[in-house]
Amino acid sequence: MNFSHLIQTVLIYALPVLFAITVHEAAHGYAARHFGDNTAAMMGRITLNPLKHIDPMGTILMPLLLYFATSGAFLFGYAKPVPVNFSNLRNPKRHMVWVALAGPGANLAQALLWGVGLYLLAGTGLTERFFIEMCRAGMLVNVVMFAFNLFPLPPLDGGRILVGLLPWRQAMLVSRVEPWGFFIVMALVIAGVVSKLWMQPVMALTYGLLELLLTPLSFLIR
Repeated sequence: MNFSHLIQTVLIYALPVLFAITVHEAAHGYAARHFGDNTAAMMGRITLNPLKHIDPMGTILMPLLLYFATSGAFLFGYAKPVPVNFSNLRNPKRHMVWVALAGPGANLAQALLWGVGLYLLAGTGLTERFFIEMCRAGMLVNVVMFAFNLFPLPPLDGGRILVGLLPWRQAMLVSRVEPWGFFIVMALVIAGVVSKLWMQPVMALTYGLLELLLTPLSFLIR
């Protein structure tokens, strides 16, 4: 293991990861409060303070252990979920969709902002590798979080969106998966199913969308 490379990688990814996690979780809290649930607000989770969202095991220890165990080939982590009492929402079934979408939506917006930063660096002629790689890392981290969290299985955001969109009977059947959803998702991740059938195509489409949105900026800085 090349420790100098590890330190460099950690420094490049640290800020993008902190922003990606913090804004994602805070966005859920803001959306929940907007639609009538103050649970996250009362627990101090509607904040951009990363310490409120970091889970010592899921955000720090697990990714580091996986990095060393797989030589960087496989990484996974998670933050402390923002508490949402969906029954407090003014229209629980419909507003659940918007609360769940808020997190991935925040990641998509951040990916776009990191892309803007990358284009601006190129436009100003700045060739400092550290900042260029940080912008690329920011795009990658947020695109990964956007795609992964949209996987349509509870307790991921995509699962909650699916529950909110389905008719009541089908929604109840899907929601019953939630207690075992995390373990099912992990099994599918390890088996490579999530990566091949979900992450790769969704990430490709997301990068295509970002490239389309950034096209006007690319013309301006030429």
